[in-house]
Amino acid sequence: MKTQWRERITDLFYPLAAASLAFVLGAVVLALLGVSPLDAYAALLKGAFGSRNAFAETLVKATPLLLVGLGICIAFRGQVINIGGEGQMIVGALLATALGLAFPDWPGWVMIPLAMLVAMFGGAVWGGIPGVLKAYYNVNEILSTIMMNAIAVQLMNYLLRGPMIDPVQAQRASQIPQTAALSAAYRLPRWVPTRLHLGALIAVVLALLVYFLLWRTGWGYRIRAVGYNPHASRYAGIPVKRYTVLALVLSGAFAGLAGMIQVYGVNYRMITDGSATGFTGGAGFNGIVAALLGQLHPLGTIPASVLFGALLVGANAMQRAVQVPSALVTALNGLVVVFVVSSEYFRRRAQKRRLLRATERAAAQAVREASPPRG
Repeated sequence: MKTQWRERITDLFYPLAAASLAFVLGAVVLALLGVSPLDAYAALLKGAFGSRNAFAETLVKATPLLLVGLGICIAFRGQVINIGGEGQMIVGALLATALGLAFPDWPGWVMIPLAMLVAMFGGAVWGGIPGVLKAYYNVNEILSTIMMNAIAVQLMNYLLRGPMIDPVQAQRASQIPQTAALSAAYRLPRWVPTRLHLGALIAVVLALLVYFLLWRTGWGYRIRAVGYNPHASRYAGIPVKRYTVLALVLSGAFAGLAGMIQVYGVNYRMITDGSATGFTGGAGFNGIVAALLGQLHPLGTIPASVLFGALLVGANAMQRAVQVPSALVTALNGLVVVFVVSSEYFRRRAQKRRLLRATERAAAQAVREASPPRG
């Protein structure tokens, strides 16, 4: 038991050290610009946690990261890489928004759960297509999920400038690509006077359910078994292709739900600037990093998502407080992403070394036990 805890702490060291190095490098850049790194980072912390409203904004930013990260945990445990969170968020949000606009008079307690299911279905389909291509046709899932992102963006731009555009905007010369606002009854409950909504609690509950799924159910065991060794899993009778598809289907479903939460909990309509991040805010990609920082564990992804939510909120406050260029804020976020993702390589190498040492010890013990006693 002590050995397991020591290994977990060691594994956690790599992403934390990587994030720390990113902030150190950011401090060097700040110093070169003539800005005090201590003042800048103090403003960042104050902007993210300095008040009730600031902390609420951090949790609002963390919610889609956590939902996408939960899907990433499932996919990566099944040894498939889902880079399509942006597109899956968009498709889930489009379906949920279309449903809410089509039936504006339904009670909220009916529409909100139904919109969640519809959004998860849309994300699941968008994730399942690369899953089928990967499992049955050996198409690289990184390429296919990225291409599905591009398709989703163009679909969103078409719908928000055409069939789903707000009728008020359709009559204006300078049209904003957005839908009409949802009924007030469909808005997720908020913690007044902040913007923190019920979606944050839903995401935490789902993190517990994903943990239960992966470590306490047969489905989760088979997904992880396929991820550890597909050949041994196939020999044991596990339908590897089916569980490869299932991993991406579930991953897409959580990303689709993240899109619905953004509409029903934050914006109350879909709006974009023509790019994926215009709607998602980059949550489809940042959720991957949050999952990696959380060691691909659903419960570890909760604090990791809060950390990145704090970085997103606090970085804007830092920009206002010390007057650094907006490009530096973007670069700081990018540094953390690059360093944390890169740390996964070193963590895997450390795991392989530990496994090799454990194998050697077990082999040596077996030899000692098999040797006849002397004398």
